[in-house]
Amino acid sequence: MGETARGQRRRGNLPAELSSFVDRVDERAAVKRLLTASRLVTVTGVGGVGKTRTVLRVAAEVQRAFPDGVWLVDLSSLAQADLLAETVAHALGLRDQSTRPQAESLAEYLAPRRLLLVLDNCEHLADACAQLVEELLRAAPTLQILVTSRQPLAVQGEHVFPLSPLTVPDPERYAGGAAAREPDAAVVLFAERARAASPTFTLTGDNQVAVVRLCRELDGIPLAIELAAVRSRAFSVQQIAGLLEGRFADRFTLLSGSSVAGRHESLRTAIDWSHELCTRAEGLLWSRVSVFAGDFDLAAAQEVCADDLLPGADMLHLVAGLVDKSILLGEEHPSGTRYRLLDTLREYGRDLYRAGGEEQWLRRRHRDYYLRLAERFDAEWCGPGQVTWYERLSREQANLMAALDHCLADPAEHRAGLELAAALLYFWMACGHPREGRHYLDRLLAPEHPPSEALTRALWVAGMVTAMQGDLDAAQARLAQCRPHAAAQGDIVAAGWIAYIDGLCALLRGDPGAALAYAEESATLHRNGGDPATGLIIALTMQCIAFAFAGQFDRDIAVTEQTWALCDEYHELWLRSYADYMRALAELGRGDPPAAVGYSRAALRFKRQLGDSTGCAMAMDVLAGATAALGEGERAARLLGIADRLWQSVGRSRLGSPDLVAAGAQVEQQARQKTGDKGFETAHADGLALDLTAAVDYALGESSPNAAGDPAQRAGWAPLTRREREVAVLVADGMTNQQIADRLVIGRRTANTHVEHILTKLDFTSRAQIAAWVAQQRDDSR
Repeated sequence: MGETARGQRRRGNLPAELSSFVDRVDERAAVKRLLTASRLVTVTGVGGVGKTRTVLRVAAEVQRAFPDGVWLVDLSSLAQADLLAETVAHALGLRDQSTRPQAESLAEYLAPRRLLLVLDNCEHLADACAQLVEELLRAAPTLQILVTSRQPLAVQGEHVFPLSPLTVPDPERYAGGAAAREPDAAVVLFAERARAASPTFTLTGDNQVAVVRLCRELDGIPLAIELAAVRSRAFSVQQIAGLLEGRFADRFTLLSGSSVAGRHESLRTAIDWSHELCTRAEGLLWSRVSVFAGDFDLAAAQEVCADDLLPGADMLHLVAGLVDKSILLGEEHPSGTRYRLLDTLREYGRDLYRAGGEEQWLRRRHRDYYLRLAERFDAEWCGPGQVTWYERLSREQANLMAALDHCLADPAEHRAGLELAAALLYFWMACGHPREGRHYLDRLLAPEHPPSEALTRALWVAGMVTAMQGDLDAAQARLAQCRPHAAAQGDIVAAGWIAYIDGLCALLRGDPGAALAYAEESATLHRNGGDPATGLIIALTMQCIAFAFAGQFDRDIAVTEQTWALCDEYHELWLRSYADYMRALAELGRGDPPAAVGYSRAALRFKRQLGDSTGCAMAMDVLAGATAALGEGERAARLLGIADRLWQSVGRSRLGSPDLVAAGAQVEQQARQKTGDKGFETAHADGLALDLTAAVDYALGESSPNAAGDPAQRAGWAPLTRREREVAVLVADGMTNQQIADRLVIGRRTANTHVEHILTKLDFTSRAQIAAWVAQQRDDSR
């Protein structure tokens, strides 16, 4: 079949286990049996019983049966049922930017795939989950879904597995100090967690009866047992059991004075006791960090939770105390440690802050922190930190959405909501989230608002994200609302963006002449009192593509050079990669496909770092076109399949642009002439089937060795690492070390080191030799 990248599929996104998993052998076997008989299995049970851990272990054990992977969707931090389908799509790596219902796009994506979807924590969205699950199962015959919820979804065909607490035997079975028998699961769980808290802990004949008695008092609920086990750091098992005894007659009185029987009561008893054993400051922090949706870092905790009662200087040791008590879970990330509460402990903390009258104060503090973060992101986006910002806001997405939800819920907060939603412009448009942006902007703009700068900006930002979805009439309706406000306020920035969005609409309607006029107007405004950074650069990129679509390739290149210079001035890479794409279009139009390959790959390298599916798809299209022009029909067909796969994830093929659609058709025709219809269909299907990560690696010459025909895998490239190959290509493209550092988002010193290593490995003495060598590898690949 020639070069191929078959088999390169992501197997899913299951997280690594952070602690040992105890028993549940029979339950896991039962759930797996249900999965062989049913396409929908719901594991139910009370909070803290271990639904998530059990289901994730089952999912990992059956992963081999699902060639398209096992995919976890954590719904615990999702408050808006309207965004359920979007949340599932993002977990699967889809970035549909169209106006189609997201559930419809999901169904289309899942229809040909055999995968297992794990929906975790569905109880607060049960109706929405039931509706989406039914729709997906009808559309995708080989899809299976595994659910955790405190209640069934009540969907036809659902098999429900109630997960019970761990069984705990009668303490009399352990009487007499005999520890010879195999301990039960609840006892093993306590012992393992106690040993983690206190390495000297040992389960013996002397303490085993006390452990059994304690586990029985806690009804075998794993979370309650784990919370109690942490206390072995300060108390003996006998002391822990004694402290808990007698506390079950009057539980749930801490906040409401009500009483809940059975297992809920046992868990609440353990949580109450954990809270009472915290210091006053630790207990207050537990309550306050419950305002976070998902995880958070120490800086966020200090900004949101600190006051006179909880000084910021004390935050580090208070957080450490809650981690030691297993109230907070600490997880290491490249950016540092992040903390989170288990859902049950978060619910408890929120009960505390509501009872203490702090809810509104806390939610405003939370909103204000994330508004400041978004404003910093907006101010710093046009600079060298774009990938870092993308990664940070992606981590904080649940908290950003929670802050917007708070603004939507209270009319008095709508103004702040407009400011927050508008400050996230580049998160919506550059990082693949226009659906969410429009969701919030449309709702925030629905009521009448008095004129303000916040309203003006929110209106044109709404126009921008709406145009990105291809809803051009709605976009221009937003601009019509915005124009009088911008004129009355003398807002040149808004006027510049309005002109740009008008041009984008013209371009997507197939009128590059009108688009060029609007782009020139936008650039003039931004040079004269508007936004001289992103606003001006994006106007120039529109001029470039308008020239390319009009066949004026020399003018395209001239403006591209201006765009590059401005991007380099700001160390801006997102729009620079679009300029690389425009240059690739121009070089292809001028009859230089090797140069077009280089520039389209340069664009692709950065686009993938931001998850910019639209940019990746556009770059992949021109790369396929350049490859076809070089006469490599099979590779071009495969690249076109990858491009079509990317456009599927975006949701609008070629953005609906007549020019982009025509270009894609031309590439297909060229490739078919080389391969024949059957060869084209085979290679194209191969590209369509690739996981997106593997697909982009393949296009860049970075796929695994089974891509036998890929130049990056040939012997000539072998001395270099993947990163060194990237650096070598950029050296060949004429970049300085500083430009390489900016492009790859690495330090200047690191770039210097990579170049030195390349020279040493290849026994070269100059950058010109590197450039000649790369050119030879490119020739060999053709």
